[in-house]
Amino acid sequence: MLIDRERLLEEEAQRLAPYAQKARDTRGRQYPEPESPYRTPYQKDRDRILHTTAFRRLEYKTQVFPNWAGDYYRTRLTHTLEVVQVARSIARALGLNEDLTEAIALSHDLGHPPFGHTGEKVLNALMQGLGGFEHNAQALRILTELEVRYPSFQGLNLTYEVLEGIATHEAAYDTGFKAEYPGKGTLEAQVVDLSDAIAYAAHDLDDGLRSGLLRPEELTEVPFLQELAQEEGLDLSRLTELSRRILVRQLLGFLITAAIEAIHQEVERAGVRSAEEVRRHPQRLARLTPEAEQAHQELKGFLRERFYRHPEVLRERRKAEIVLEQLFHTYTRYPEILPKEVQARIPKGGLERAVCDYIAGMTDRYALEAYRKLFP
Repeated sequence: MLIDRERLLEEEAQRLAPYAQKARDTRGRQYPEPESPYRTPYQKDRDRILHTTAFRRLEYKTQVFPNWAGDYYRTRLTHTLEVVQVARSIARALGLNEDLTEAIALSHDLGHPPFGHTGEKVLNALMQGLGGFEHNAQALRILTELEVRYPSFQGLNLTYEVLEGIATHEAAYDTGFKAEYPGKGTLEAQVVDLSDAIAYAAHDLDDGLRSGLLRPEELTEVPFLQELAQEEGLDLSRLTELSRRILVRQLLGFLITAAIEAIHQEVERAGVRSAEEVRRHPQRLARLTPEAEQAHQELKGFLRERFYRHPEVLRERRKAEIVLEQLFHTYTRYPEILPKEVQARIPKGGLERAVCDYIAGMTDRYALEAYRKLFP
């Protein structure tokens, strides 16, 4: 028995919650094209994202530690896959569209430059007065323009809802790109945003402990972690590899459960009955319970002070700043050394934007190699 697209769409509409975004109700694509006979539009989007060059590059882009720091630390790719897992778990429990959720989660970090948030900060500063730089806006540029895979159009020609999910993601620097996507986004998009915050807090804690930059006894400064350890019978002063894994797993489970329960309560309270009502609602509906939100903020504050500002981490950030600043200034001063395909984009968007796009697409090691070639 074959299950074609029409049957998939019908079964999906019957299965999902009223407030979920149904694939049959998509606002469509910018360029009309035939849909797959055996996939929904969001499944097609997910598959297109997986096959992009930008997605493969995430393997060699920094989460907190650069790729060469060790084989077991998160990269931007493994972080993305972990966000997918968290988001799908929440979406399934709430009756949301898992395919749309997965497509948004897979693409949410495609626009990150090398060296993580440090790279984003540097490029935004260099592009002041020229449109700035923000990784969500860059992800949209990649998916609508920079990835060239089809003869009939630029980009991947994804559905409106996937692009909307990226545009409504939390932004560190607002470059005005959100105006094209009014509202709070679908609940699937909001769940991905929350899942991103859940995943990086839990897994950055894990990487910090694994690296030794965070000492187990320091965790007693976070009351919630101490309570969680006591519930599991763990001694934070003697945290073994196994007990560290148990602690992180329980932390992740607590936050996911809190998200499911809080979102369900918010949806019931708001009385939303469609994806459009979710978009138009004055506040975002995806959040944690008050208890979990307090715990999450405590953990974020702890990581900010003890991990992200650790001298070892700051030293790597400073090196990244030097590399990216020098690359940008050199390429804008001597554009003739840029690859031909990058030079070809200069007339359309300007020299600085073409250079910014080129650098943003680099992996950590490619950026370092480019720097070594210019400054041996």
